[in-house]
Amino acid sequence: MVGAVITDAKARRPDLRFPLPPEFERRLKGARVLSLRRRAKYLLCELSTGETLIMHLGMSGRFTVKGDGRGRFHKDYRADPRHDHVSLVVSGPMGTATIDYNDPRRFGFMDLAPTAKLATSPHLCGLGPEPLGEEFTAEMLAASLKGKAAPAKSALLDQRVVAGLGNIYVCEALFRAGISPRRKAGTIAGLRAMRLHGAIRQVLEEAIEAGGSSLKDFTASDGSLGYFQHSFKVYDREGRPCPACGASIKRYNQAGRSTFACSNCQR
Repeated sequence: MVGAVITDAKARRPDLRFPLPPEFERRLKGARVLSLRRRAKYLLCELSTGETLIMHLGMSGRFTVKGDGRGRFHKDYRADPRHDHVSLVVSGPMGTATIDYNDPRRFGFMDLAPTAKLATSPHLCGLGPEPLGEEFTAEMLAASLKGKAAPAKSALLDQRVVAGLGNIYVCEALFRAGISPRRKAGTIAGLRAMRLHGAIRQVLEEAIEAGGSSLKDFTASDGSLGYFQHSFKVYDREGRPCPACGASIKRYNQAGRSTFACSNCQR
């Protein structure tokens, strides 16, 4: 898409998780894509119009590509066309292609915001540091958790504390750090914060190296499956022995999410 012009845009419904922005199609047509990048779980498409298209895949969203400009990262995927909610036709260095946003559950969303004020947009303004970025340190993590009475698991899923962490990787990082998901977040400081900081980075780096975790329908952009699920220590291992002590892995509910932990190893 970089360098391409959006020659046509079509929204087949007025909303996804949230209503689409006013005059959505008109604001996209004719715009040239200047860059594509990521912030936390958001895809950011900077446009020549001075706006940035903000996209979030939600739980089941994906982009499918048809036409000349598919590029080498293309895999034929038979998505149900009834769930193609937004379509963009782009023409540029890679040729002409139609990019469809397909989302059966409609948990994803799209928005447009002025590029110059992107950092203050409601979607991005409260985000914490990137967990693999230089600004994410053990000291910053401890400071972000200080005074919080929420459980450690809930605090780490809060995107204002650290951006982009999901349920799987929080469970795995807490296990490696020896911290109970139920521990008050505000008590994580000093050596405990250093262990957690290191565990978060380690888990994410290993997951990236393994291509992510394919539990249901996730595939990489070239169609390959992720393999990090074969390295899980606690996630989705209820009733199985802890790899460290042999005790049974427990599963319980926290704020509507499944938590997996070893009560013997995690304090």
